Amino acid sequence: MLKEFQEFISKGNVMDLAVGVIIGGAFGLIVNSLVGDIIMPIVGAIFGGFDFSNYFLPLSGNVTADSLEEARKQGAVFAYGSFLTVVINFLILAWIIFLMVKGVNTMRRRLVKEQEAAPSAPPADVQLLTEIRDLLAKK
Repeated sequence: MLKEFQEFISKGNVMDLAVGVIIGGAFGLIVNSLVGDIIMPIVGAIFGGFDFSNYFLPLSGNVTADSLEEARKQGAVFAYGSFLTVVINFLILAWIIFLMVKGVNTMRRRLVKEQEAAPSAPPADVQLLTEIRDLLAKK
């Protein structure tokens, strides 16, 4: 069973997936910071200096707090500002991933064009046989 586990773990796809998940998690933190610390304050300033993360509608009569965190402690709230922030996070992340995939596709197309344009040399054994034929033809 240990050997089977070693074979599983040593496959390239498993390691690639693990690296992708780790990088994706770190990238998610960067995007969250970009949205929360840079984009949302600018958007808030455009709309009058409000912080979208604290936009909510109380769904209970007991909610009297001004901040979302305190309001959640008091009762049910409809936190549409928090949801808006998450949607903006998603859109930015999706756009960045789209640009990355587009760049990789462009590189792949360029490589395919270069491979098609380059004259392909015959395999070594065919080349050797051609040289032998030419030498025999000269005799």
